[in-house]
Amino acid sequence: FGFFLGYGIFRGRQAVINVITGLYLALLISLEFPYYDVFLAQATTAHSESIGKLLLFAIFTFLATILITRVMPNEFREKKFESFGKKLLLAVAGTILIMVFSFHVLPVTEFLTPGTPIQSLFAPAQYFFWWLLVPFVILYLN
Repeated sequence: FGFFLGYGIFRGRQAVINVITGLYLALLISLEFPYYDVFLAQATTAHSESIGKLLLFAIFTFLATILITRVMPNEFREKKFESFGKKLLLAVAGTILIMVFSFHVLPVTEFLTPGTPIQSLFAPAQYFFWWLLVPFVILYLN
């Protein structure tokens, strides 16, 4: 949450919108990426395989965000704390997206202990689709 809020304050709302859109594109690419076995051939443990998948997802997100930044116009010229409420909503949207990806797509459970109250909110498979829609609604409201 802090990353998205800080990024929104210093770079603006459009930068956070670009990151959120880049996360969606990275999700699509990582779900259908056919070469995980080639990139993860050197992984000997489940822990190292998880780190490899997380690094590939980070690379996909970085490249997708750069692409979105080049394509999308920067229409929100604003001061750092102008539209703070909207930046706060965008930070919530980005955090929701990361949490949903962590429980359903990315192998984060290798590093974190399951059983937290947050897991009961984000982990059930029947909520995955609905949690993916929440950031879209927030993007629409911005």
